[in-house]
Amino acid sequence: MPDAKPLFSYRKFWAQRFGTAPFLPMSRAEMEERGWDSCDIILVTGDAYIDHPSFGMAIIGRLLEAQGFRVGIIAQPGWSDSQPFTVLGQPNLFFGVTGGNMDSMVNRYTADRRLRSNDSYTPNDEGGKRPDRAVIVYSQRCREAYKDTPIVIGGIEASLRRIAHYDYWSDKVRRSVLIDSRADILVYGNAERAIIEIAHRAARREAPAAMADIRGTALLLDAAPEGWEILDHRDPEATPKPSKADRQAVRLPSFEQVLGDPVLYAHASRLSHLESNPGNARPLIQRHGDKELWLNPPPLPLTTPEMDGVYGLPFARAPHPAYQGARIPAWEMIRHSVTILRGCFGGCSFCSITEHEGRIIQNRSEASILAEIEAVRDKTAGFTGIISDIGGATANMYRLACTDPRAERLCRRLSCVFPEICKNLGTDHGPLIELYRKARAVPGIKKVLIGSGVRYDLAVRSPAYIKELVSHHVGGYLKIAPEHTEPGPLSLMMKPGIGSYDRFKALFDRAVKEAGKEFYLIPYFIAAHPGTSDTDMLNLALWLKRNQFRLDQVQTFLPSPMALATTMYHSGRNPLRPVRRADPDTIVTARGLKQRRLHKAFLRYHDAENWPTLREALKAMGRADLIGPGKHQLVPGWQPAGTGRTTAATPPRPSSRSIGGRKSRGKP
Repeated sequence: MPDAKPLFSYRKFWAQRFGTAPFLPMSRAEMEERGWDSCDIILVTGDAYIDHPSFGMAIIGRLLEAQGFRVGIIAQPGWSDSQPFTVLGQPNLFFGVTGGNMDSMVNRYTADRRLRSNDSYTPNDEGGKRPDRAVIVYSQRCREAYKDTPIVIGGIEASLRRIAHYDYWSDKVRRSVLIDSRADILVYGNAERAIIEIAHRAARREAPAAMADIRGTALLLDAAPEGWEILDHRDPEATPKPSKADRQAVRLPSFEQVLGDPVLYAHASRLSHLESNPGNARPLIQRHGDKELWLNPPPLPLTTPEMDGVYGLPFARAPHPAYQGARIPAWEMIRHSVTILRGCFGGCSFCSITEHEGRIIQNRSEASILAEIEAVRDKTAGFTGIISDIGGATANMYRLACTDPRAERLCRRLSCVFPEICKNLGTDHGPLIELYRKARAVPGIKKVLIGSGVRYDLAVRSPAYIKELVSHHVGGYLKIAPEHTEPGPLSLMMKPGIGSYDRFKALFDRAVKEAGKEFYLIPYFIAAHPGTSDTDMLNLALWLKRNQFRLDQVQTFLPSPMALATTMYHSGRNPLRPVRRADPDTIVTARGLKQRRLHKAFLRYHDAENWPTLREALKAMGRADLIGPGKHQLVPGWQPAGTGRTTAATPPRPSSRSIGGRKSRGKP
């Protein structure tokens, strides 16, 4: 893998003389208190400004400050006109724009396309404080405010919309967000390396169009850069002949082609995911009208010293004082947690983490993590001695990596653990166990909980880890995500078979018994994932009933931009293998609202509100034998008064009740 310039090795910008701000300024008054006459960079975000390393805008802002730049924040501005984008004046170098920690459409709408009434990233959980497609709207307002100021877009919304992509909310393929936003540069993935390079080159008065060589960025060009051999992969039936050229780029089908051809869309999606390993990825090029979208290879992973440097920046670890102590749910959720890693090599087809953070795990050192635990203890208001989580995208991938550097550099697998765990993947949980022990030994720490999801197919490789987890780090419930029980949907999700869950549960139950505890597994499942039939959901519901699970919270598949499962949803093709027009196997997906709600109802078979829907479906499926009071039957034939669509007679005596979101101890 090529070397990268260390994050903190750049010569600092002259404005470093102003020192470190207690909070990055959100007003002219704060700028004047710091002695600033202007900002070098202004960051615009759809989230409230919380100066904490769990919020991407805070990380980018503090990192740019550490490089010597004066950085201001415009958080959740009004967007009906450009005036709110002028409150800090014109930035000397550029605007940095993000929709926030979540894609704005995912944040604002449910999987049924219903408008949410709340927003966890907003003071007092108030909804409606960010626009639809926030990156586009904010960028356009920045352009209206200061026509000639460069605009850099980033964050997960830009990252997942960097090429032509299917948009669930409009039910069509949209252009790269770089075009619709009228921005100059798009930064995708973890943005530290790219944003620092852009800032220092902008400070040298380099134009954005001259920055076409920065990894992790996309630009619109009139033509491909000189010196590159363009491999034409627009036809899924034809593979270009291998070449020995050092500088090769892969041409994807154009926006106009994928707009009208689902097969070409699936082919382009597969190609983009195959070019996601920083060790071997080639630039991608995709025609949009008369412009070429040039997508550089992904950013190189941060080293452990760089991760330590980022998370060791002088965060205030609190919301900006302008919010006057208002409740911000996202902050309350993470204020006592510590991130120990980035990335995920699971590659689940429905998940956006791999597309954004990458497959290679980036780890912090023990010393850095323990120092942050002490900072939580000493600086966070309301701390009671309980760390709510030390983890990341996955709880138990800390220091797990490929054991063969050459194989890692050349690998194009979409997952390190599917269809089976790669023989080259190190699965030693020893360093994580040692970290847990040191974390709970920090003075003043009463308990360290694990709130991140545990990857159970990895955990079964280390019974000692499961024992450590159960003995010290579970607070009554443990989240895991088998997602389904049936092999068809699981294979398209790129998840292990249910047998892996069974092996984990056996080890978990044994550890619980040995520890003398009363703990429960909380499994997560997805309804209406591509490739899931009504029969698959019925079998899952019967499995839940046999195992006495009554789920309170369930998830319906939401096609997020760029995910492989979204490609399946839109195209009906399987991008996990080469896409061919003649392939007779197409993926059937629950697309209509009625069927999607049915799949969700199967997950909540115990809810009387769902019984009429389930009885109707069972009859249509020829499974009326599952209607009745028997243990083997799914729903009763009667209906409690005031529920569902009918009023029923006196019900038989109930045999159990739901206990929160956990396994019921009575009969289902």
